Amino acid sequence: MPQTDAKQPNVIVFFTDQQRWDTSGLHGNPLDLTPNFDRMAQQGTHVRRSFTCQPVCGPARSCLQTGLYATTTGCYRNGIPLSPDLKTLAHHFGDAGYKTGYIGKWHLHSGSTGPVPEEHRGGYDYWLASNVLEMTSDAYQTRLFNNDNQPVDLPGYRVDAVTDAVIRYVDQQKNDPFYLFTSYIEPHHQNHLDDYPPPDGYRERYTGKWIPPDLAALGGSTHQHLGGYYGMVKRLDEALGRLLDALRSLSLLENTIILFTSDHGCHFKTRNSEYKRSCHESSIRVPTALYGGDFIGGGQIQQLVSLVDLPPTLLDAAGIAVPDEMQGRSILPLIQGGTDDWEEEVFVQISEAQVGRAVRTQRWKYCVDAPKNSGRSGAGSDVYEEQYLYDLQADPYELRNLIGNKSHENVAQTMRERLIRRMVDAGEDAPTIEPAPQKGSGQRRVTDEEAKS
Repeated sequence: MPQTDAKQPNVIVFFTDQQRWDTSGLHGNPLDLTPNFDRMAQQGTHVRRSFTCQPVCGPARSCLQTGLYATTTGCYRNGIPLSPDLKTLAHHFGDAGYKTGYIGKWHLHSGSTGPVPEEHRGGYDYWLASNVLEMTSDAYQTRLFNNDNQPVDLPGYRVDAVTDAVIRYVDQQKNDPFYLFTSYIEPHHQNHLDDYPPPDGYRERYTGKWIPPDLAALGGSTHQHLGGYYGMVKRLDEALGRLLDALRSLSLLENTIILFTSDHGCHFKTRNSEYKRSCHESSIRVPTALYGGDFIGGGQIQQLVSLVDLPPTLLDAAGIAVPDEMQGRSILPLIQGGTDDWEEEVFVQISEAQVGRAVRTQRWKYCVDAPKNSGRSGAGSDVYEEQYLYDLQADPYELRNLIGNKSHENVAQTMRERLIRRMVDAGEDAPTIEPAPQKGSGQRRVTDEEAKS
């Protein structure tokens, strides 16, 4: 018989890779790429302003598994394994009596691109995954590895192959509470091709269609890659629809909490020489929505929410105590009457392409960069230089860098203080931040009240 205990909901994470927030119709994309996500967000809870805390694959995954910042997990760049000593969501749900499963891309082991030893699987019971899925599969060749680390080749386009495995798992576990983490590689580029391979025929649907304003202004690889990228997003949304249909057919939909989110965005080589790893919205802002349980009819959350807030949210929604060591906060209070002490900014750590730190408020974005030969290990630096300041109210696509403008020196000072405070709160040492060289701007001086907004 299907589950009937509403006090112990199932939990599914639908995790995409490198998906921009503005692929969603709710964020203005006119191409109808995400009707299932949009409906789920409208009927559930839409986290309108959702941000990664580390815009690169492995570090972001370490944060979502643990509720800790990447400098705390130690996974501050790709290729650093998640310590077996750290407790993940799988441990917490398992301790609460849940069956736990992982399907898809892991990217938190350093020993191989494919098989992952049991002690490095983050405590998950059921395993059908590849450490670096983009290295062991292609669009129509999906190879994962099972609990015995034997290769499992799945038929179909990769999104569909993974989704088939997800639906099989849900059907097999339908009589017991389960927590399933599903990690897709799409719409990440296929590394050996430097391309975004969608299902056959999907690239043609979207090539030459709507381009986000930042990409239209800056170019990069947009015209070469955006059509394929959109095609991958479309198939992901169709997979989400299939999962929702399967849950409904098994009478599990209302008692299953579903989180849809992504590890980071994609700027198509417009901000540096690759696709992410910057403080810009195109790198750090992601689509996020939740459905099921208390999230049904939760409306739209306007506060700024970080990836590290999502693990405590899932535990809280399942009635499991949130560990004190988690550095994020549950967003449930935001849909249950609000909270007066929610942080006014999100904090971002950046590694690999640069060693940087950033804070974003509703209006302002401020980013610093470690100077050459300082902090290039990726873990951080004791000295940074101001790099970017954007007024997102006047310049939402971040096309005019205001750092160093005399008219905005009080904004920079306020944001500098916010950044240092957030770094210390995250366990980092307070750094020295060198102000940018001052320049005239021809603009009116921003008031102190505006600087704090």
